[in-house]
Amino acid sequence: MMCEECHARPATVHFTKIVGGEKSEYHLCEQCARDKGDVFAKAAQAFDFNHLLSGLLNMESSPGIAAPPPANLRCDVCGLTYHQFTQMGRFGCPHCYESFASRLEPLLRRIQSNGQHRGKVPLRAGEQVKKRKVLDRLRIELQQAIAAERFERAAELRDQIRSLEQEFEQ
Repeated sequence: MMCEECHARPATVHFTKIVGGEKSEYHLCEQCARDKGDVFAKAAQAFDFNHLLSGLLNMESSPGIAAPPPANLRCDVCGLTYHQFTQMGRFGCPHCYESFASRLEPLLRRIQSNGQHRGKVPLRAGEQVKKRKVLDRLRIELQQAIAAERFERAAELRDQIRSLEQEFEQ
């Protein structure tokens, strides 16, 4: 979504104002929000994902959380250091994910309780996406049932998985 004022930069400030039961929505870039006045500028500063992420990254320096990263940890491609990443909350290039992978996995587990982000299923995504998520969940449950030697449950899960897989093939 582009800024509704300048139409040149992406809108990063989304502000909803309700006065007397009348709702007004504004979608502005940071620059236009600053130009509009104090209310928008404060809204732009109130929540910045990069600041949130950098704050979480700086939790590593808290005692007992994790060992501090090596001082020379740096992306081989863009040269961004891990310290710079923690200050900005942004990567310098796509290769940074690999360069800082050892530090990211524990962080992601703390933030979202899992190392892999699966996201949410939008309502308009359709049944296929929902069925794939159910299929993934059933496969995980099957592995857990096998590991726990609950073979009757495993057989039920196997049959459910086969049924769903046949639906996908049709």
